[in-house]
Amino acid sequence: MAEPPLRGIDDVIHAKARLGIMSLVMSHSYCDFAMLKQKLDLTDGNLGSHILKLEQAGYILVEKTFVNRKPKTIISVTKVGALAYEDYIEALEALIHARISPQKKRKD
Repeated sequence: MAEPPLRGIDDVIHAKARLGIMSLVMSHSYCDFAMLKQKLDLTDGNLGSHILKLEQAGYILVEKTFVNRKPKTIISVTKVGALAYEDYIEALEALIHARISPQKKRKD
């Protein structure tokens, strides 16, 4: 018997801010904090908390550096994160394409 489609939805990635972070980092190899903040229209605190959640799950690597004496935070995806993201996309596709039997209308 096939696994129910919702079981493959990763709750860590599924939150829309974290999905946005993962999608951008997956498509650009890495992103800095300022880019993510601008593209996702998030506050510093909100973005920071979502980055921390993804980092704690092992999905992203956060590197803090300085450029021209200004702090710069670079976010990149880990191998675990890339696999989790690919699995998440596959689970969404399975859910979208799942054949659900229409319920028969009752006659009152």
